[in-house]
Amino acid sequence: MTQPIAFGRQVCGSLEEAAAREWLVTDGLGGYASGTVAGLRTRRYHGLLVVPVAAAGSRRMLGLAGLDAVVVIGDRRVRLATHEWAGGVLDPLGHRHVSGFDLDDGVPRWRVDLGDVRLEVEVAMEHGRSRVGVVHRLLAGSARIEITPLCTWRDQHGDRVAAGDPAVRPTAGGFEFEGAYRVLGPDWRPGGEWYRGSRQREEAARGLGDTEDLWAAGTFVADLSAGAPLRVVPDAGGTGTGSPDRDAVAIVEAARSRAAEVARRAGATDEVDRVLAVAADRFVVDGGGGSTVVAGYPWFGEWSRDLFTSYEGLYLCTGRVDEGRTALRRALSTVSEGMLANTADTGSAEYNTIDGTLWCLHALGRHLALTGDDDLARWAVDTVVEVLEAHEAGTRFGIGVDGATGLLGGGADGWALTWMDARVDGRPVTPRAGMPVEVQALWIDALAAAADLLSSVGRDPSHWTSLRATARTSFARAFRRPGGGLVDVVGPAGLPSAALRPNQPLGASLPAGPGQDPAWAREVVGSCLGPLVTSVGLRSLAPGDPGYRGRHRGGPAERDAAYHQGTVWPWLIGPLVGAALRAGEDPSPALAGLEAHLGEWGLGSVSETVDGDAPHAATGCPFQAWSVAELLRSRRMLLAAHSQQAG
Repeated sequence: MTQPIAFGRQVCGSLEEAAAREWLVTDGLGGYASGTVAGLRTRRYHGLLVVPVAAAGSRRMLGLAGLDAVVVIGDRRVRLATHEWAGGVLDPLGHRHVSGFDLDDGVPRWRVDLGDVRLEVEVAMEHGRSRVGVVHRLLAGSARIEITPLCTWRDQHGDRVAAGDPAVRPTAGGFEFEGAYRVLGPDWRPGGEWYRGSRQREEAARGLGDTEDLWAAGTFVADLSAGAPLRVVPDAGGTGTGSPDRDAVAIVEAARSRAAEVARRAGATDEVDRVLAVAADRFVVDGGGGSTVVAGYPWFGEWSRDLFTSYEGLYLCTGRVDEGRTALRRALSTVSEGMLANTADTGSAEYNTIDGTLWCLHALGRHLALTGDDDLARWAVDTVVEVLEAHEAGTRFGIGVDGATGLLGGGADGWALTWMDARVDGRPVTPRAGMPVEVQALWIDALAAAADLLSSVGRDPSHWTSLRATARTSFARAFRRPGGGLVDVVGPAGLPSAALRPNQPLGASLPAGPGQDPAWAREVVGSCLGPLVTSVGLRSLAPGDPGYRGRHRGGPAERDAAYHQGTVWPWLIGPLVGAALRAGEDPSPALAGLEAHLGEWGLGSVSETVDGDAPHAATGCPFQAWSVAELLRSRRMLLAAHSQQAG
């Protein structure tokens, strides 16, 4: 992708094309606004004001669902909204009037052509406050614009059915809905009725409830001439750190300024890098006690594994080391029995991953190597030793080091402890009990990072250095696949898994992992290229395996059964690129498909998952943290490699 993300009438005028492309803006707190290029709400999560009511978006409420605009030109009334209703009825079809859409420094912008009257619409969120700016600006002609807010107040994962009239209270410049948020704009004229049976087609496809009722809360009215804006500001109140007096135009301008600063701080080298830097900024949020990461929009919140898998791309590649420092301290403060909490919310934290803690130690090592932060090293060292000692002695879920081999294993009935953690009817689909390959790579890498940390603060690392040497030797003996590459799991009985999976590149790509030999890396890359690598990431299981599922579609159980059984994961491009570079190969062509993907689904971002079978349609979260982070990191690795070659 060499041009900004932009579409003309061919996409905007096609409901199927325009409704499949989603936009997102965020507030830096875990809240967001999101929708489609068509203006059609295809998900229960789509809305102009989605408010975090718990840290880092771990719980959100959907407030303002949309703004229905009507343009009045003499006796002509043009409805710009696009809606689908129960039974599949589409009315109105306002997308047909859209002549263009673009994502301008992360700000979605529509252009509407009505002959002598042309207008644009822009949406942005204020950073640090749950407040949105929506600007309708007349570009040519004169017209009256009438805007009807469609309101609700419900959990973002649910729906709401009409039951009595909601409490709508007039306020200066607009109204307040059920005491939860205000909507401000020009000349608000009270009124109200239920719009019943609003349908979200993506929820139907996911086997979930797909209809809800929305309250049409009066109308904002303005007579405009060319150049004049109509400003609407939905505002969830005084949380956060934003300005108390910004109007919609100022919010949009501030969002563009922030995007420019984010790209500058990240050292963006081209348009793709700029887009990725702005995308990364969406995921980094204030967690209420330090920085953290929203794993994916629209439905995920904070997860420690995702945070630290994404850490290098989101923080270190974007010049956010100070925020990264607070994220590390916040997360390491949750360690219990040598394990990191899934979230930093200790009131509801669960300790049930074998890899999340190791990803944190990897992130800490990368941070200290880049920054030389002695204060952080001294603060963290005791916690790091606590983690290593607990893993060596044994901790929850049978997680512990094998005394003979130095390798790390674990597993418990009914649990999936690695990132391949989907369950159906309470049973793991991909349990991977025993010694998973990426866990060994992370363990060996963590031991090296810990040894460096101990040395930097004047403490003896020899025990951990010795354990790492034992583990590396054992890894080479236990995980080398006879036909080339690495075994995915060595089971509890010492038997290697026959499944060909994409975790093996981590064994050949981590900076201090087990696979330092370029010949190993070539074997790993070679074993992945045919069966696992696609244009948009790596399949989670090779086609031809009896457990392979090529489509990640259907209801929850059907989707979870395919989640790690063939579905493509874009984030795995990072380990593959690292392994290819260690092998002395140029993996640049592997990134082209993901760069094109920035304009295909979650606009300006990378999806969580993709179908294993061609044409590899996107699935899962349209906006996923580790997918963005690893594409960004991959591009930086390639840039560094090319610079080194040129030097």
